[in-house]
Amino acid sequence: MKKIVLLLALFLFGITNAQVFSGKGDKKFQVGANIQDHGTGIIATYDMGLGKNMSFGFTSTYLLGVEEVLGEKPNFDDRFDIRARFNANIADIFDVEEKLDIYPGLNIGVKNFGAHLGLRYFFTEGFGLYSEIQFPIATYDNDPVGFEKYNNQFNFSIGTSFNL
Repeated sequence: MKKIVLLLALFLFGITNAQVFSGKGDKKFQVGANIQDHGTGIIATYDMGLGKNMSFGFTSTYLLGVEEVLGEKPNFDDRFDIRARFNANIADIFDVEEKLDIYPGLNIGVKNFGAHLGLRYFFTEGFGLYSEIQFPIATYDNDPVGFEKYNNQFNFSIGTSFNL
């Protein structure tokens, strides 16, 4: 039974034709799970194409499951982060399959200046999966301690991606 399901899935993925990044005016919305040290949460991103290989957008993270620090619970502003981001959508430069998008980029937010690297794979014209890593390059506090470490460290996210 597992072999039949696998063959059916491969066949369906093979016949779908979805282009991931179409350039200027292209719009993507993503929502997923955010995983990092001392907390997990939800992340949402929105990207809009500026040119053939460039996009600009925003990302927002809210940590749901967080560890207390010295018996104290974090406030809303400790859990929340919002960033502006710039992506270089480079899959077509490397002549990668049309359903896959690779996008390194930079982001600046209320907690830090950082970078990210993501992958999107679209199964249909409007639906796909994504995975992304983000990490700070420069933090606004030279030595973040306690709750300042939340949303100010390496994190991994995975979720769904939608063409708008």
